[in-house]
Amino acid sequence: MTDKQKVFGLLGLAAKAGKIQSGEFSTEKSVKSGRAYLVIVSEEASENTKKMFRNMCTYYRVPCYEFGGKEELGHALGREMRASLAVQDEGFSKAITKQLCVKDSSESEG
Repeated sequence: MTDKQKVFGLLGLAAKAGKIQSGEFSTEKSVKSGRAYLVIVSEEASENTKKMFRNMCTYYRVPCYEFGGKEELGHALGREMRASLAVQDEGFSKAITKQLCVKDSSESEG
């Protein structure tokens, strides 16, 4: 199982546990209300969307990663395409961040 698959698996578990808010409006609301521990924006999202979430997450001090395609993120959550999502559970966010960092370091080594 690749690190990418592990991230999607964790996102699926978090979604089943009701700890994910997805879609631009819900993700933004989650960050601004202080409930988001982690934000993931699709690599396929528009530059405006990426910039908006990067700036918002910097301001509210929420980790923000660009990861996966819209189809992949939506599929992991059992929904249609998703450009952004917020993880609202500290345990899930730490586990997902750990996998995302493993992915980043393995890409930079290769």
